[in-house]
Amino acid sequence: MAAERTRLVIGTRGSKLALWQSEYIKANVEEITGLPVTLEIIKTTGDKILDVPLAKVGGKGLFTKELEVELMAGTVDLCVHSMKDVPTELPEGLVIAAMPPRVDPRDAIVSGAGYNLDTLPQGARLGTSSLRRRSQVLALRPDLEIVDVRGNLDTRMRKAENGEVDAVILASAGITRMGWADRITHYIDPVQMTPAVGQGAIGIEICEDDAFMQDVCAKLNDALTFTCVSAERVVMRSLEGGCQVPIGAYAQSTGDGGLVMDAFVGSLDGATHLRHTLEGTMAEPEALGLEMVDRMLELGADTVLADIRAAADGGVGSLLDT
Repeated sequence: MAAERTRLVIGTRGSKLALWQSEYIKANVEEITGLPVTLEIIKTTGDKILDVPLAKVGGKGLFTKELEVELMAGTVDLCVHSMKDVPTELPEGLVIAAMPPRVDPRDAIVSGAGYNLDTLPQGARLGTSSLRRRSQVLALRPDLEIVDVRGNLDTRMRKAENGEVDAVILASAGITRMGWADRITHYIDPVQMTPAVGQGAIGIEICEDDAFMQDVCAKLNDALTFTCVSAERVVMRSLEGGCQVPIGAYAQSTGDGGLVMDAFVGSLDGATHLRHTLEGTMAEPEALGLEMVDRMLELGADTVLADIRAAADGGVGSLLDT
């Protein structure tokens, strides 16, 4: 089968972080296959729309759809995504076949003045494009002014470092991967702020019937990461109802064959903050996810999410945590 391929092509976005992640996968794929691998940079809808909050753009797959079109057309052999950007429903015939080991899933604060969530002054301006972060921050600090901040990681970090806003909240994984961890002011414990589904994980998407790439992905996959993110994605898929809203879920191993998950659903103003923790087994991540959905619905998550969708006049658009 390998003899039929003389090279492989990775579909990727063109941001610095996306390219870092794709170069990381490229090196691993070349080592596994012995074939040369090239990157095909593809601009997505989310990359083109920078002056509108993601929650207002609408639609799914803002950072994945154009890559998937090329994958289905055979232009590329695999696509590399941040898992938190990947919709829970994939186009027919495509699968997430591997996830390398996850890195730090926490959210982090960058602030030129060195602030953390507790020390931000009354009424401080906090930048984020994430409804999940907005909801959880306002539950903790309802006095803060939330400012929508778009752009690449470095652009958003500079807005906090030069005082345009007092601080920004971002995923620590991307900052660390870019070698900028020294710019992080404070890490937010997942106990205080539930991470986004799949935060810190990279996903490799391929055509389901591509046996050669299935074999490659089997060698790239980290079973623990795949299991945990799979459980989290059950929660997102079951609760979001076709659009992304203030939802968080984070699963991790208990070290003895068990799996523990935290999940969160909240209102946009932070006034309603629903959170639950459950334990299950590594052998049945989907069952843990479904049980979590049942518990969250019992707590009233459906009412909270319905109110958000009604207020959005037809649904909150895809909102991704970066």
